Amino acid sequence: MRILDSSAFIHEYTTDDEVASIPEVHEELQGGTALRFDAMEGSGMTIHVPAPGAVGQVERAATGSGDAAELSDTDLRLVATALELGGTLVTDDYAMQNVAERLDVSVEPIAREGITEEREWRFQCAGCGRTFDENKERCPICGSDLSRKNPA
Repeated sequence: MRILDSSAFIHEYTTDDEVASIPEVHEELQGGTALRFDAMEGSGMTIHVPAPGAVGQVERAATGSGDAAELSDTDLRLVATALELGGTLVTDDYAMQNVAERLDVSVEPIAREGITEEREWRFQCAGCGRTFDENKERCPICGSDLSRKNPA
């Protein structure tokens, strides 16, 4: 089963496998892409609402990898759906791919290359230069902004 993100509808993704998505994806789409969603739903696409426990598991994984601030509620629910249904997540979103990999959910990119490695992001203070494992609004030491930093 393939779990479809908005990018699958935007890029007119096709497959012979069963497909599923979530109601929030339809809300993100406009015009012809929304009509594609409707057509696929009419031809048997499963519309899934993930359980709160699965969404919580994805939130914890996203926090652990440093991707939590990059993911929308829709993104979290899509990864949770792939986790619950044992499906392959179809998306071009790198943060979603990173969290999915962390949860052993398979990913199929569409228009871009997929990620080549899982990352655990760090956050660096613009003022004092200290790094932190978790994102905060401001540095607890000097009060400056934090930015996401590639750990490599």
